[in-house]
Amino acid sequence: MNREAFVSCGPVLNMATSLVLWRGCATAAMASSKGTRWERLLNTRAGAWCRSLLSDYKEACREVVVGTRERPLKATIYVALLGGAYACYRTNPDSASFQANILETSNKLALLSPWIRSGTSDGHVQSLVKLHNEGRLRHISLGIASLAYVVDYDPACNLYEARCTALSVPWVEFPKRLLDVGFASRWWLMDQKMKDYDINEEEFKHLTPALVATAPPSAQETERNESLHEKSWKPLVMMDAVDVIGKEGAETREMKENSA
Repeated sequence: MNREAFVSCGPVLNMATSLVLWRGCATAAMASSKGTRWERLLNTRAGAWCRSLLSDYKEACREVVVGTRERPLKATIYVALLGGAYACYRTNPDSASFQANILETSNKLALLSPWIRSGTSDGHVQSLVKLHNEGRLRHISLGIASLAYVVDYDPACNLYEARCTALSVPWVEFPKRLLDVGFASRWWLMDQKMKDYDINEEEFKHLTPALVATAPPSAQETERNESLHEKSWKPLVMMDAVDVIGKEGAETREMKENSA
C-alpha cells in the first residue's frame, strides 16, 4: 500500500523538483542581470586585463614620484635631457628649409658685385645651386638632426647605372658625399661658409706684409677723423691770433682728457 502511494506520488515530486530548479535558475539570472553595463564589462576578461594594466602603470608612476623625491638631481638631469631632445626634435630642419637656405644665400650673393664676393662662399653656394638644379640633393632626418648629401643621379633618371642596385654607392663613401648638417633650425656648414661673404680674400693677397699687419684704427681715432671731416665742411671764420691760440689750447686739453 505504501509502495503504491509512493509510486503514485512520483509525478508530483518530479514536478516539484522541476519547479524548484526553475526558480533557482531564474533567481540566478536576475541576480546576474542586476549589475550595470559598466560592471558587467569590468567583470569580463578584457576588463580584468585593463584593470591589471592600469594597476601596473599606477605602480610605475608611484615609483617615479618616489624616486624623484629621493634623487632630485638625477631626476632634474633626466628631465633636462628629455626636454633638450624634444626641443631638438621640434627645431630639426627639413629638406624644404635646406632648399630655402640655398636660395636665400644665393640671393644675398647676387646683390653683391663679383669683385667683392667671397670666393669661398660663392663657390660653395654655386655648387649647391647646380646640384639642386640637377636634382641630386638628398635629405635624411635623424630625429634630432638632419643630414644633406649628394647622389649621382636624379630620381627620375632611367639609366641602367641609376637603377641597378649592384652599382649603388656603398655607405662607406657617405662621409665624402655629406654636404651639410642641420641642427637647431640651422645649417651649420652653410653658416660657416657664408661668414664674411662680402669680403673678397683675393684682394688682400697682393698686399705687402706691412699693410697686412696694420691694425685697424681705434674708436677714438675714428671719431676724431669724423669730427675733422665734419669741420672741413664748415665755412671759414676769421679770428684773432690770441683767440686762435686759446681755442687750440682748449681743444688740445679736451683731446687729452678724452684719450685719458
